[in-house]
Order: sequence, then C-alpha cells, then structure tokens
Amino acid sequence: MDPSQIAQLPPPLPPEQIIGLNQPKVDLHTRRDYSWNGWEFDVPPEVFLPGATSRMIHQRILDDDIDVRGRVYAAMGAGLGVEAVVAGLRGAGRILAVDVHPASVKATEHNYHRIVGAEGGSELVPLVSDLFTDIPDRPRLDVVTFNPPAVSQQVSEDPDIVRNVCAGRPVTDAFFTQLAERDLLAPGGEVYFVASNTADLRQIIGHAALCGFTAHVHHRHDWGDGVLTYLFRLTRETGK
Repeated sequence: MDPSQIAQLPPPLPPEQIIGLNQPKVDLHTRRDYSWNGWEFDVPPEVFLPGATSRMIHQRILDDDIDVRGRVYAAMGAGLGVEAVVAGLRGAGRILAVDVHPASVKATEHNYHRIVGAEGGSELVPLVSDLFTDIPDRPRLDVVTFNPPAVSQQVSEDPDIVRNVCAGRPVTDAFFTQLAERDLLAPGGEVYFVASNTADLRQIIGHAALCGFTAHVHHRHDWGDGVLTYLFRLTRETGK
C-alpha cells in the first residue's frame, strides 16, 4: 500500500461504538470448552476462546491459502493453540508458538501434542515471550500470523481482558518494529495480520510501512454492524 491507499482505510469507529461492540464475556476465569473443525479443546482459565477473526487465520492455514507447508511459521499470540495444531497437520517444518501468557503457551503445547501427536512431522517450539523480545537467537521466519489485541478503547480494567482485546497500538507498533529491527523475516517471508476499524488502521499500517513493510489487503469482511475487518498480507524486502 502506498500512502494514498493507507489513507483510504476506514477511520476508527466512534469510541462508544467500539466499547459497546467489545464487551467482554464474564467466563474468562473459568474452565470452558471449544470445538472447531471436529476437534475438541479444553480451555483453561484466563486463556481466551478464539473468535471469528481468529478463525479467519485458522481456516486459511487449513486451506493452504496461508501456506505453511515445510516452512518456519510463527504463531504470534498462540492462545489456545488452534493455529499451531492446524499448521502441524498441514506439514509446517517448524512452528514457533509464541504468547506473553504462560498458561496460553502451556495450553497450546497440550492441545498440539494431544491432537497432532507424535505422527506430526513438524517441530513445535512453545515460547513465552513479549512479542519477539524473549525469542532466542534470530529465527528466519517464512510465515508469521498475528491477530493482535488492537482495539483502541479500553473495555475493561481486567488485565487479562486488556491483554487479549485492547492493548492497542503499543503492541502493534512493537510487533512491526521488532520484526524489522531484528530482521526476522526470511527472503520471501509473509506476515498475515488481522485488524479492524475498532483500531486505528491507518496509523497501524502506516507504522508498518515506516518499518519497511508493504501491505496488501488479503481479505476484507463486513460484519454488518459497522465493523470492517481486514486480513493484511505484508512483505518486506531483505535489508530494508
């Protein structure tokens, strides 16, 4: 996207509408169940249930639209571990399942080994890390996915809800800054990034552009309630 195309992205919805659309469920601190694609997941307390925007990523990995086969794949904000499971079953070479929340990383590891099992040929690397900060060495990543907590208005005082929903631009800016400064994308690497007009799309993608990334709209979904969700595919020339 050039600056004129970034300027055409929709502005954030009014604050009161954003808050109204993102009221958290009250069961976060309980044990729950989740089903998807015929798989059953046990959801520990404080681990978030994947929503429709997360399934935009899960389904595309399953369909090879986001192609992880034989590649080094980083699932940022791994959460319950659905994308790691799908990537393992689709034949990713190495899967870095990254989350700042230890219980989420543990849930990801548990679900991966239970569903994919020893028959999977992928290497799973579960990592507790604040974005890329605590990832050892400098992995060369072929594919990165991230559905960030980019909502621009605080919808709760609960730190677990803030972490999962409305951490805002500090998280998205740090994500692209760290990817660029550590030069983590392999040649031809791809970043698939989800955000909606409950966040400041122009500022988020504008910052990515300043970090040397070129964004393309891979998919756009209108939910019919004023929310427009974008799945961006971003690339970066080596050495930028």
